Amino acid sequence: MDETSLRNIISDHNIVMTSVLRRQSSTSNENDVRMRNNRSSGHGAVNDSPPSSPAQPGDRGTRACCFCCLAVKSGNGTQGGPNSRIPLPERDDPPTHEEIESWGESFDKLMQSKGGRRTFREFLKSEYSEENILFWLACEDLKKEENPEIVEEKARLIYEDYISILSPKEVSLDSRVREVINRNMVDPTPHTFDEAQLQIYTLMHRDSYPRFLNSQMYKKLLEESQLS
Repeated sequence: MDETSLRNIISDHNIVMTSVLRRQSSTSNENDVRMRNNRSSGHGAVNDSPPSSPAQPGDRGTRACCFCCLAVKSGNGTQGGPNSRIPLPERDDPPTHEEIESWGESFDKLMQSKGGRRTFREFLKSEYSEENILFWLACEDLKKEENPEIVEEKARLIYEDYISILSPKEVSLDSRVREVINRNMVDPTPHTFDEAQLQIYTLMHRDSYPRFLNSQMYKKLLEESQLS
């Protein structure tokens, strides 16, 4: 293992551990405040109320455990409620011939189309590079978030899934962009990965998009849409 790889592994470990310790510290502070409030409210009074039932194994507490839980808890706490942040599934309506034809005009039009993103993702999957569009989509989702705690958690998940050199879905980034990300992860924001997202977008545009346009997948889809 060369020195650069070793430094990257140490950097990955430090970023993840910093995020974990920050969450543990926050939880500890909340517990301390809760205990002080309980002692204050119970001082000099007899507590006739029955003890609260212990937490059930399935209870998650107030902190989200994963990406989907984060989406639920960032709204009103009720899945499907009016303020829920759970992303709606993209429509399954087949794209029109005009829409499919527009994908060949520019990469921007392809990525702005829901059907275009779905089709391009399937193409990337066939080339074993699906992680590029998954990373780009995750960054788009992060930029819509306003809750600081959820921003931090989503940024950590993006880092672990797509930036860490230990991840099987690591995207290809140069050392300068990696250094920018490592600095940004000290205090994550919705724009922590902006430079990396642009670099991956450019990579897909330059390398994958021309092959997509020349692929049998796109040509067949274009032909079938013209006949329908």
